[in-house]
Amino acid sequence: MKLDPFITTIHYSSHSYSLPHCYHYSSSSSSSFFRSLISATKPTGASAPRARSARMDYSTTTTPSAAATAGVSLRRHRHRNNKDKLLVIMGATGTGKSRLSIDLAAHFPLEVINSDKMQFYEGLDITTNKIPVHDRLGVAHHLLGDVYPAGGELTPAEFRSLAGKAIADITGRRKLPVLVGGSNSFIHALVVDRFDSSGSNVFEEGSNSVISTELRYNCCLIWVDVSIKVLNDYLSKRVDDMLDSGMFDELADFYVSEDEFNDDDSAARTGLRKAIGVPEFDLYFKKFRPGSEEEDDPEWDRMRRGAFEEAVRAMKENTCQLAKNQIGKILRLKGSGWDLRRLDATEAFRAVLTSESGQRCTEIWERQVLEPSVKIVKRFLDE
Repeated sequence: MKLDPFITTIHYSSHSYSLPHCYHYSSSSSSSFFRSLISATKPTGASAPRARSARMDYSTTTTPSAAATAGVSLRRHRHRNNKDKLLVIMGATGTGKSRLSIDLAAHFPLEVINSDKMQFYEGLDITTNKIPVHDRLGVAHHLLGDVYPAGGELTPAEFRSLAGKAIADITGRRKLPVLVGGSNSFIHALVVDRFDSSGSNVFEEGSNSVISTELRYNCCLIWVDVSIKVLNDYLSKRVDDMLDSGMFDELADFYVSEDEFNDDDSAARTGLRKAIGVPEFDLYFKKFRPGSEEEDDPEWDRMRRGAFEEAVRAMKENTCQLAKNQIGKILRLKGSGWDLRRLDATEAFRAVLTSESGQRCTEIWERQVLEPSVKIVKRFLDE
C-alpha cells in the first residue's frame, strides 16, 4: 500500500484517525516470503483494527498434516535423566522464529508456547507482532494473547509455572513442546532447574546471579541469527509495514481506552504499556488527541507531522536497540555453557531486502535455516 500525500485519513476499524499531511511511506514487501517473515499481523479481536495490506503470509509454508508427521514417533520422550524434551527457538526480534516453528510443524507433531513477554497480553496485536490464528495453520499456540493486561504484569515466576504446565500437557499428548520468543529472561526462568524468583535478573548489569547450565528439561536450543546490519535494515522496513497494516489506528484506540481508564498520567508503565510503539507514540497522542478536531493551519500540521515522524524514528531506533540487547543476552547464555545451535539466516534476509523473487528468498531460507533445523530436531528426538 502507498499512502497518498494528498489523502490524509485512513480507515482500518470502526474509528478513523488522520495521519499528518504529506507523510508518505511505501511498503516494498512484494514477495510472499517477505510477508511471511514480517511480524505485522492482522488482529484477531473484534474491536481491534483490521490489517489491510501486509501481514504474515504463510503461502510458502506447508500446512502441517497428519500425513506429514506420520513417520515421527513422539512417544513420551524422556532423556536418560528422566527429563521431558523441549525445543527452544530463540533469537532477536524479527529473525523469523515464528516462521521456523510453523515450518517445523510440517515435519513434526508439535505445539508452540510463546515466550515473548509483550505477546502474552491480550490486545495490540499489530504493535506486538502476534501471529494471527489463520496464519498458525492449525498449530496450537499457548500463552499468546491469553493474559488480560489489567490483571497486572506477568512475572518470570508466573511464566515458569504457566509454561511448565503447558509443557507437561503437550508432552502428555505425545507432541513436542516448542518454546518460541525473544524474551531471554523468561526463557532462562523457565528452563533452569532452580529458579530464585526473589533474586536479581541474571541479565542485569551488576547482578550477582549466575546463569545456570543445570536445566529443568532436556533442551534442544536453536538460535536463529541475522547479522546486525541486515537485521536493522529489515526491522526498519518492518515498522513501516506495521504502519501500513494499521498500527497507527490500533495505538490510537489503545490510547483512548487507556486515557479513559487511567486519569493519572504518571501511571506506571507495566505489561502491555511497555510494548515498543506505546511509549514512542505517547507524546504524539498527548499533543494530538485521537478524535480531536483538526486545525486548518500549516504550522499546526507541520508540528503534527514532525511529532509523528519523531515517534516512528524512535520506534525504529528502540526496536533495533532491543534486537542488540537480545543478541547480547543470547551471547551471555552461550558463554555460560548453554549448547546453542546457531543458524545464520542473514542471506535469506539480505535476499528479502534486495530481491524481487520470493521463490529465491524461500529457497535460501529452506536451505540455510529450515533443512538444518529439521536435521537437528530429528537427531534430538532420536536420542
